[in-house]
Amino acid sequence: MKGRVAVVGSVNMDVVVHVPHLPAPGETVLGGDHRQLPGGKGANQAVGLARLGREVALIGCVGRDDFGQRLRRHLTGEGVDSSGLRETDAPTGIAVITVADDGENQIAVSPGANSRVGPEDVEAGGVADAGVVLCQLEVPIAAVEAAASLAGGVLVLNPAPARALPASLLQRVDVLVPNRTELAQLGGVDADLDDIDEIADVARTLGLPAVTVTLGGQGVLCVTPSAVTHLKAPAIDVVDTTGAGDAFCAGLVDALIDGADLESAARFGMVVAGKAITRPGAQTALPRSEELPGR
Repeated sequence: MKGRVAVVGSVNMDVVVHVPHLPAPGETVLGGDHRQLPGGKGANQAVGLARLGREVALIGCVGRDDFGQRLRRHLTGEGVDSSGLRETDAPTGIAVITVADDGENQIAVSPGANSRVGPEDVEAGGVADAGVVLCQLEVPIAAVEAAASLAGGVLVLNPAPARALPASLLQRVDVLVPNRTELAQLGGVDADLDDIDEIADVARTLGLPAVTVTLGGQGVLCVTPSAVTHLKAPAIDVVDTTGAGDAFCAGLVDALIDGADLESAARFGMVVAGKAITRPGAQTALPRSEELPGR
């Protein structure tokens, strides 16, 4: 498999506040000093791959503002090819994140420039030459559909945030990486998915070659037409779960490029995510290859 990865996705500035506990509806909770940190699911996954030593290009949009300039410089400094980031008159996207003492978080996103990513951006980004095309859903569906149509290699879709997807898009996906909430929406299930067998059944109804369902502290469920494997998560002292799913996607794709099977790739994704959640932040927590066992 060719080693280059094209990531089609979002670029945000994360505004992070640590609080004693997550606020209930209508509740005000006093927290610590806020921090401005690079984020966005697309950028997180691109940086995660670059830190693992992969050649990666990010396709998306930023604003003609200070956040946009800072984020572009940051991505270039991390080794991400940011030539596919188009500048727009819309403000750069932001995410407002509260992180509780137990590591859980709440996130509100203002997409801004991310909502202007279109098929023309994808067409100019060279996705046809990539060994893997990695997408999420913080940019318009039309851009994701264009990436799926043009992808010459493996198409990996992290369907976050959860939303309904056209069947024509799902049919093009080689590896789907939802959490249980996203899987329930894609499968048309109203109830919470807690039972492993039920999760596997819903994943199989999608008719895809491979689905890896991230289950937080319960690990990952790998589902193919012929096998179901539950990979249990090791005990970890959690500091911040922000970006854990993005770290998993980076590790998964990195291993797939090396020729790993789905289970082995998911195991490595868990290693990368497990390291990331022991540190604060999204991109700031992403590990480099030399920090990981066996790399």
